[in-house]
Amino acid sequence: MNKEVKVPQLPESIADATVVNWHKQPGESVQRDENLVDLETDKVVLEVPAPVAGILREIRKADGVTVTSGELLAIIEEGAVSIDEEKSAPDEASTPATPPKVEKSAHKLSPSVRRLLEEHGIDPGEVTGSGRDGRISKSDVMKFVKSNRTAADEAPAAVSASSALVGSRQDRRVPMTRLRSRIADRMVEAQHTAAMLTSFNEVDLSAVMDLRRKYKERFEKKYGSRLGFMSFFAKASVEALKKFPSVNATIEESDIIYHDYYDIGVAVSTDRGLMVPILRDVNFMSFADIEKTIADFAGRARDGNITLEDLTGGTFTITNGGVFGSLMSTPILNMPQSAILGMHAIKERPVVVDGEIVVRPMMYIALTYDHRIIDGREAVQFLVSIKETLEDPARMMLQI
Repeated sequence: MNKEVKVPQLPESIADATVVNWHKQPGESVQRDENLVDLETDKVVLEVPAPVAGILREIRKADGVTVTSGELLAIIEEGAVSIDEEKSAPDEASTPATPPKVEKSAHKLSPSVRRLLEEHGIDPGEVTGSGRDGRISKSDVMKFVKSNRTAADEAPAAVSASSALVGSRQDRRVPMTRLRSRIADRMVEAQHTAAMLTSFNEVDLSAVMDLRRKYKERFEKKYGSRLGFMSFFAKASVEALKKFPSVNATIEESDIIYHDYYDIGVAVSTDRGLMVPILRDVNFMSFADIEKTIADFAGRARDGNITLEDLTGGTFTITNGGVFGSLMSTPILNMPQSAILGMHAIKERPVVVDGEIVVRPMMYIALTYDHRIIDGREAVQFLVSIKETLEDPARMMLQI
């Protein structure tokens, strides 16, 4: 009996997907729920498991083909056994077969990691995982590839002096991934659609840093997560969004949609590009909830295990260019949201406090907003609210 393998139902926000990697070829046996093929969407890589055990008889969509929900991908002959398996079946009169080779890596590999390992012909058992419980990430694979390449480069080779001086002048044409292409489209959409303007302010983070220094060890011991800056900024943003609802709103045709909930996107950089997983109902989350959720998002995004639900929605976004050393920037809106807050590097600078010049840890913050629905006064006061809350974080605790 033949069983059809179809493209799973894609969310409304995802129009189509691209076939990026078949893990089985026609004639090979498959097990039920074994990953057959990876589909790359605008946001994540989806795994398509085998619905039944049997033999993969036919592949209808090759690598690189664009597919939509419900399209036929392949056909499996249910319950069939491959010729190689029949030949290798144990014979009662023969000597016992050697035990099957067990994969060295006991951890499930994400589609992106598996594809990278296959591209470079690497046994996962040779790679040391840096993730939770030894899980292998893409950065672990690339580090392994780089170390092997370096070792090969150090081997003696006869290279002429002229060729060494000239070096390589080759061009490499690489198609954009769907994620990178989607990021590009959204950035251009924001530039063409919204009336974007950016306002700046600066924050003295002395009080926040004192709190972190005083309680970080006890916080980590109790909650199993480090106390970072993002939880302070997320909480401060909620307080400011409550005061200025238009910053938490979106435009839909000729209407303004005001959101009475606070779902904040946190930009995460990955090897595939920028992703913005969503913290839901931040006003009800504790500092520990925020920190643990962000850490979980970051790990799953880099391992390629983030889900579409994690990336869907959001009423406001925070991006932190400071982790890369950025001192100041103008973030681009994450459409259809009307505003995005940019965090930057913390630098000790001389400032005037009560008439005296003192050195304080300062951060520039930026708010890019859609001037169609947010006035300059609201944007400036929003940043002032963020500044006042962070410079006196006890206000967040007391909600004043």
